[in-house]
Amino acid sequence: MEEMKSSRFRRMCVFCGSSPGKKSSYQEAAVELGKVLVSSNIDLVYGGGSIGLMGLVSQAVHEGGRHVIGVIPKTLMPRELTGVTVGEVKPVADMHQRKAEMARYSDAFIALPGGYGTLEELLEVIAWAQLGIHHKPVGLLNVDGYYNSLLSFIDQAVEEGFISTTARRILVSAPTAKDLVRKLEEYVPCPEEVVSKLRWGEDGVEVTNF
Repeated sequence: MEEMKSSRFRRMCVFCGSSPGKKSSYQEAAVELGKVLVSSNIDLVYGGGSIGLMGLVSQAVHEGGRHVIGVIPKTLMPRELTGVTVGEVKPVADMHQRKAEMARYSDAFIALPGGYGTLEELLEVIAWAQLGIHHKPVGLLNVDGYYNSLLSFIDQAVEEGFISTTARRILVSAPTAKDLVRKLEEYVPCPEEVVSKLRWGEDGVEVTNF
């Protein structure tokens, strides 16, 4: 049995597809990510259910003995839609609350291959980091170059002046789960000067638990 490692993270939020994808490498990467989280003593926060890559990563973490939190809108809870969530289920009212709760419970974020929902979740937590709403690491598991086009787009946005070089460094990417988690462990946030002065919350009170 692989020796357990210590980690700066208690919980990792994983965004990924509710489809398994056409390549077996996507499915293998989801299982491998789950095993890396287990070996690093990191619990999982995800969007609930047991289908697609979401089901594979959650099952791997659960079977490895780590805690799993599935945050899922009540509308999507019927088994015929998403299957059965393993571990602890956190029902929420809607998709907006789902993202907020997943972020609140987590210390870092990883996106596996996925579709519109995965991209939307990933880009939102990147935008939140850019605005200083959180300072948590954000990682992209670029399995078989799946996200090469997205990374090229982001680099083009930097070249065209729409994303700063500082904001570009928010997103960390790697082709394997082991390398990505290592990079996230080493990540140090570098907020832009204007953003670092912002305080989010009611009446200008900084939000410190997000």
